[in-house]
Order: sequence, then C-alpha cells, then structure tokens
Amino acid sequence: MREVREAFARFWPLTRGDRKWLVLIIACVIVAALAETASILLFANLTDHALQRGLLRAFWGPAGTWLAVAVLGAIVGYLGNSLAVWTAERFVLRLRASVFRHVQDLPPDFFQKHRQGDLVERLTGDVEAIEQMVVSGVVGTVSAAFSAVFYAAAALWLRWDLALVTFLLAPLFLVAARRFAGRIKKSSQEERAADGAITSVVEESLGNIVLTQAYNRRGAEEKRLDTEARAWMRASVRGARASEMYEQFVEVVETLCVLAVIGLGVWEIAQGRMSLGQLLAFAAFLGYLYPPIRSLGQLGLTLTAATAGAERLAEILDTEPAVTDPADPVRAWPVRGWVSLHNTSFRYPGAERDSLHDVTFTAAPGELVIVTGPSGAGKSTLSKLLTRFYDPTSGVICLDGVPLADVPLEFLRENVALLPQETLILNGTIRENIGCGRPGASTADIERAAADAFAHDFISALPDGYDTEIAPGTATLSGGQLQRIAIARAMLRGAPVLVLDEPTTGLDSVAARRVVQPLRRLMAGRTTIMITHDLSLAPDADRILVVDGGRLVEEGTHEELMERRGAYARLATPELGGSAPALGASVKTPADSTLVLGGYLIPSLPGLASAPAVPHVPEDASGVRSV
Repeated sequence: MREVREAFARFWPLTRGDRKWLVLIIACVIVAALAETASILLFANLTDHALQRGLLRAFWGPAGTWLAVAVLGAIVGYLGNSLAVWTAERFVLRLRASVFRHVQDLPPDFFQKHRQGDLVERLTGDVEAIEQMVVSGVVGTVSAAFSAVFYAAAALWLRWDLALVTFLLAPLFLVAARRFAGRIKKSSQEERAADGAITSVVEESLGNIVLTQAYNRRGAEEKRLDTEARAWMRASVRGARASEMYEQFVEVVETLCVLAVIGLGVWEIAQGRMSLGQLLAFAAFLGYLYPPIRSLGQLGLTLTAATAGAERLAEILDTEPAVTDPADPVRAWPVRGWVSLHNTSFRYPGAERDSLHDVTFTAAPGELVIVTGPSGAGKSTLSKLLTRFYDPTSGVICLDGVPLADVPLEFLRENVALLPQETLILNGTIRENIGCGRPGASTADIERAAADAFAHDFISALPDGYDTEIAPGTATLSGGQLQRIAIARAMLRGAPVLVLDEPTTGLDSVAARRVVQPLRRLMAGRTTIMITHDLSLAPDADRILVVDGGRLVEEGTHEELMERRGAYARLATPELGGSAPALGASVKTPADSTLVLGGYLIPSLPGLASAPAVPHVPEDASGVRSV
C-alpha cells in the first residue's frame, strides 16, 4: 500500500480546482445511501403491516413515502454520477496536459531512449488508470464506506446479536483482496508495457511501410507484432484470472453469509422473536452491505493496478528538462546576429566522451559560416547547442554577447531559426505548415514567403492550393517541394540568425538544385551557420569550420583551406568528383557566375557573399559582449 499512498500523494494536487465538486459528489453519495437505507426499512414496514395482515389502508402511507424517497435517491444519484464523470474527465484532461507539457520540454536524447508508441500509451492508458486512483477511487471509497456504515447500522438496529455474527465474515473480503493485490499489480505492469510495445510496433511498421515492402519484411513485422501481442495476452489473461478468482471467492462468502442469516432468521421467527418483515429487511441489509465491502476490496485491487501506470508516468515526470528558462532573464533586445562560442565543450547524457571539445569561433551579422567534417564529428551537436536544446558542459555560447543561458527560451528561438536535417511537416494544410513559422501571419505574408522559397508556383498549381492537406511522409509532394515549404516557414519567421543542418540531405541532384536558390534568399542578410557535407556553397562562405572528433581542426576561407591541403581539402576534392571544376577554382563567386551542385550549374544570387558591414559590438575582457 506504500506505493498507492505515494502515487496518490503525487497526483492528488491536480484535483485542486475540482475539490469543491468532489465534496458535492460525496454529499450526493451519502444522500443516495441514506435513501437506499430508508427504502429497505419502509419495505419491512410494508411487509409487516400491509402484506402480512392484508390491510390496504396500511399500504398507502409507507408506499407514498417509499416512492418519494426513491425519486429523491434517483435525482441525487443522477446528479452525483454525472458530476463524478465530468470531474473525472476534467482530471484526465488536466493530467494529460501536464504530462504532455513536460514531455515537450525534454531533450532529444530522451525520445531516442523511449519508443514513441510506448510514450503514447503512457499519455493515454496510464493517465486514465491514475484517474481511477485519484478521482474515481476517492468517490468509490467514500460511497462504499458510507453505504457499508449505514447498512451495518440499520442491521444492528434491527437485531444487533444476529448482525454481529454475520459481520465476523466481513474481514475475509479484505484478506482476499490483499492476497490477490500483488499478482494483479504485476500483471497490470506487464500488460501496460505490452500495450506500449504493440503501439510502437504498429507505428514503426506503418511508418516504414516502404522498407517493409521493398525488403519483403512482411513476415518479420507480423512476427514482431505477434510476439508483443502474445506477451500482452499472457499478462491480460493472468490479470483476468486473478480478478475472477477474487470475484468468485467473494461470491461464495456472500452466499454463505446470506444462508447463515436466513437459517438463523427462520429459527428466530419460529421462536417468535422476529417478524417476517424484519427478517427480509435484515437479509436485504446484508445483501446491500456485502457489495460495498466487496467494492472496498476490489478498489484496493484497482488502486494496486493503477500504481503500475503511476510508476510509468512518474518515470517521465521525474526526467528533468535539459534546459530551463533563466531565473533572472535578460530583457528583450533587437538582435543583431553576433553568434560566438567560447571554449565550448559538450557531452551527451550517459556518453563516455565529449561530442564537442573546446570549440571557439564567432559569426558576425550577415556572415555565412559553413561547418563541415566527417560523419560523427560533432557537427549536428552544434545545432542543438545554438538553439539551446542542451547547454554546454563547459564554456559559453553567446548571442550578441549575451550567454544563451540568460536568454528566455521563447525569445531565443524567435531569433534563432533552425532548419533541421529532417524535413518536418505537420498534419494540416500547406498554409498552416508555413504559417507556424510566425503565428498570426497574414495570408499575404505566407504567400510572399512561399514565393521567396520558389514554392508559390507549385502550391498554386495544386487543386486546393494553400489549403491542400499534407502530412509527414505525404506522397502529394516531392522531397524537394516539402523542403521548400520548410524553407518558406523559416523565411516567414524572419529570424536574424539561421542554423541550417544538412539542408540538402536526402535530395537528389535535381531537387537539391531547386532548393539552393531559395536557400540563398533565406540566408541573405542573416547570420547563417550551415552544417553540411555538401560543399557546393563553400566558395560563398565567409568562413569554413572543419570539425573532426569533436574538435575544431581547421578554420578559414575556401581558398585558404584548399591551399593548406589538410582535412578540408580531403573533404572537398571528391565533392565534385572530376566532372566539374574544383571548388578551389574560384575565390569568391561573383553575382554573374555559377556554382556546381550535383553536376548542375546553379546561378548565384547577388549580395549573398557581400553582406553589408555591421558595426562591431564591444566586448569585455572575457570576450562576452553585453547588450
């Protein structure tokens, strides 16, 4: 029971807004139990004075009172039950929102450790199990307790000696409940884990249906589902057997009690110490008494099972976000776009070595800085640090000289836009997908952003235009078209700092060619840090950073690094493969020249490489600028 108390104490505060309704529900429960007790006593009165004597005049008074009590009980019962359902659903709504809010603040590595389907199950089935503990459990406990007290008191009032004899069997219900509790809890834990596994397998299989079909993995996926489904079935059957065993045991005990009462009652009637109406009422009270006692035992089993869901949710809630808003945040300011890293190192939670080690560089407003290096070198970690999914293990990252840890997260992410490696698409219309870049943007702003991203024409050609419904993995649009929608979203945001993480990954040469021009427009006039293997834009970069093994091993312009014939030259030489001129052939790409991407000649946009000069922001001795 310790686990039940701990789980209850943890989630009970969420009822704070509904406790007045819980009090009203309990009042309705008490009135309904009183009405039921009064109905049984009125039945005894009718039996002794009307039925047994055959007097019609003795019928009307008790009958009218019984009907009034029954109507009152029905009204109060309806109100109480309706209010209980409403209150329970409000609790579920509040708890699910609370957990979901917390989940959205957790770092990316948390989602890499947990299967998505299992998290979905925790936000659905486990949340509802906790409601059974905190809201329905409280109402059920109070209802059963008051009903048992009223029926027991009435039985004692009728025949206290006979009642005490029958009460001796009542503890068997609670003993049986404790005996079965451990078995049911274990089965519930296994069943909930299996539920999450089934959801994960289905979600993963449907999300990778092309892989499943292309590699003839249908049988393997069916076997995966069958394995998890059988685990769920075994746990479910074990839990059902334990519950059913408890139910049948209680049924036998109840029957034994009722037979004992009838037997003793017959003997009492034969001795003239008890009337038929009293015996029937007494038997009725016992018939009504044992179900609440049984409910208390069954409620204990329900609470024990609910702790399995509580433990699974607690695992999520006990996971701390990697970053939080500063306790004393700096005031908002007009961001200019200075980005600087000072001796920055970072190690992922649980990792054995740093992903970045002692990295220092600065990007000025309007500059294009390309970060490249071999796979696994730590490049993409930079994007997570610049948008503050994580804080550095050591060192500091600054925006306009202000440490990111002092900047409110919402303000930071409004001014540092991320175009991630994976093209992120929401379930909704194209208009909604672009518009989420700046909530509240007008239709004209959305269409202007789409035009700048070279997406307006193909969107307008769709039957529903901007109202076309799309979703992740949609077949309606090509990968390049979806990427241009993502670029339009970033353009609409209009952030002064842009972080691009492998913007052409997964695109063929034709799609990549169509994406480069909107990328150039997106980068123009913004501080841009591009993390990429694709070095086609390298000649346009103000600076190139080469990361290897988490360290910054080279830094300079394209031509400087090519002349050194070091790590960058080894990466850049195979980039054009010999079918196009080497990247080192040009020093800066002028407005009327071209770049080569995947064998295609791409016109450069004027002004990208020659951003206007930006006044220098003064810095203190530590290299951290102040606003």
